[in-house]
Amino acid sequence: MIQRDPVGFLKTEYQDLVDKALDWKHKTLESRSDPECVIEGKKVIMMCSNNYLNLSTHPHVVKKALEAVEKYGAGSGSVRALAGNMWLHEELERKLAEFKEQKAVMITQSGYAANAGVIPQLVTSTEDVIISDELNHGSIIDGVRLSKAQRGKDFIYKHSDMGGLEQCLQNADKANARRILVITDGVFSMDGDVAKLDEIQKLSEQYGAMIYVDDAHGDGVLGRNKKGKGIVDHFGLQGKVQVEMNTFSKAMGTIGGAITGSQDLVNFCRNKTRTYLLSGSHPPAVAGASLGSIEVLENKDGKFDNVVAKLLDNCDYFKKAIVNLGFNHAITEAATKSFAAITPIICGENDKAKAMSNRLYEEGVFALPIVFPMVPRGTARIRVMMTTGLTKGHLDTSLAAFEKIGKELEIL
Repeated sequence: MIQRDPVGFLKTEYQDLVDKALDWKHKTLESRSDPECVIEGKKVIMMCSNNYLNLSTHPHVVKKALEAVEKYGAGSGSVRALAGNMWLHEELERKLAEFKEQKAVMITQSGYAANAGVIPQLVTSTEDVIISDELNHGSIIDGVRLSKAQRGKDFIYKHSDMGGLEQCLQNADKANARRILVITDGVFSMDGDVAKLDEIQKLSEQYGAMIYVDDAHGDGVLGRNKKGKGIVDHFGLQGKVQVEMNTFSKAMGTIGGAITGSQDLVNFCRNKTRTYLLSGSHPPAVAGASLGSIEVLENKDGKFDNVVAKLLDNCDYFKKAIVNLGFNHAITEAATKSFAAITPIICGENDKAKAMSNRLYEEGVFALPIVFPMVPRGTARIRVMMTTGLTKGHLDTSLAAFEKIGKELEIL
């Protein structure tokens, strides 16, 4: 009989990550997620939060969370399909559909749960095909892996390459695919650029393909008239993009995901999505706070500031300035041309990006490195995430730190 150590690999594989400097070392947030916050006892400017609109601490959002807890308690007690379907959940779905100018919504416990649960149910057979942008998010990739559909090199197109997408659609057509699902991020989280959803829609329509867009980083940021309704609204494609995946855990300031589209889509997903059917429903505080976030964005009575407009002003200011300093790698410049709140500042190799992040922290700026293998070799970066609450003073201080350290590390 072979002698085995059933858990020996845990230490060995973790140590391998440590040796390669690829292990995550979490720093501890000791205050609210504000533009200025406390990280492990040090006051810093927060430049890497997904809390784009600073809604997590908005007085109206906090008030709605507290009211929900006082009225409905701390938890729902069950999954939605059993005893955990609360009025708050249904109201949140109704309000989000109205805000998105769509027919229906199904909220999920997270954006990851939406992708992992819905994608495999849309394409269930080896006769189906999934076509995917090569830079799609890991949660999309996991959802794809759970499906029985065909995927692979014939059905993965180079990033935002519409000629490549058309070739993949032709490949699927030649394979006599029963269903074709085209999946893309709305805003690509590592590069900060926006999908060409208008072109994707036109090509997909020609081949009878269904479109699934993960708009995690576009919600609350993109959209016509600075309303933050997301990428589908940005291109005016309501009713033409079959599946929109939304999240509350970024610009909305809370947590959770959503599938948005037709009533048929939501009816289908409610009965097929295992991550939805087998997980407890949103706590009242989360649902209440999320309703508050939508109300701030809707701003129907004009009593709230336009948080999206302020965010976009900050994005424009910072992006122009960082390129003018000399951080003008092609990836950075491409991001500056988008409407997204993400700016990747390319440093080169892993050690340079990590050194940049450490020195920024010493200078009072909190911004984390993204390194290989998460991004291609030679493109390790500091990923700056802009927020509404940052003042011009915060931005100028951060820019000065980037310039000083960039010169120290011979990146500039």
